[in-house]
Amino acid sequence: MNETLTKRQLVYRSLVFVSLVIVGLAVDLATKEWIFRQLGMPGERPVWWIIPGVFGFQTSLNEGALFGMGQGLAPWFAGLSVIFALGILAWLFVGGAARSWWLLISLAAVTAGIFGNLYDRLGLHGLKWHEGNPLHPPGEPVYAVRDWILVMIGSWPWPNFNVADSLLVCGVIALVVHTLFFSGDAASEGAVRHAPPT
Repeated sequence: MNETLTKRQLVYRSLVFVSLVIVGLAVDLATKEWIFRQLGMPGERPVWWIIPGVFGFQTSLNEGALFGMGQGLAPWFAGLSVIFALGILAWLFVGGAARSWWLLISLAAVTAGIFGNLYDRLGLHGLKWHEGNPLHPPGEPVYAVRDWILVMIGSWPWPNFNVADSLLVCGVIALVVHTLFFSGDAASEGAVRHAPPT
């Protein structure tokens, strides 16, 4: 896709991008708030099974990143989140990725996921650690991502996740699909379109 967007198209696509990010972020934060209100802090209430032994809701707090790696590095991951979000905006509106609806929607999902987990890492949810946590004194603010979706793979629990994680994963998968199956075609079409006549 080599065409240049008009100012009107750019404004429209910017509004679509921002709207998708806001909707994704709102769904993520609302579901976290609701589930933690229902089930409390991790360990306070048993798993709320939707399909017994397969799928349910269980609160957990992740002070790291993917699959719980990097525990205790929340400030570092928060900084990376801001850098990635700025990179996405630059790619879309300076690098021209906004010309592709596929990229725009994929990057909106990734951005919503980044902001959903960044909100938690900054402790904006207002949670405080309770008694019984050996690593944090009671009353200390929680700088951790709120996870609540539990999926069992046989007898093994997949690490809990949330809507923000799902948006990140789906957005990244869509980007990989675009890279593998569409970006080369677009490039070759552009090359053919601009090839000198023979």
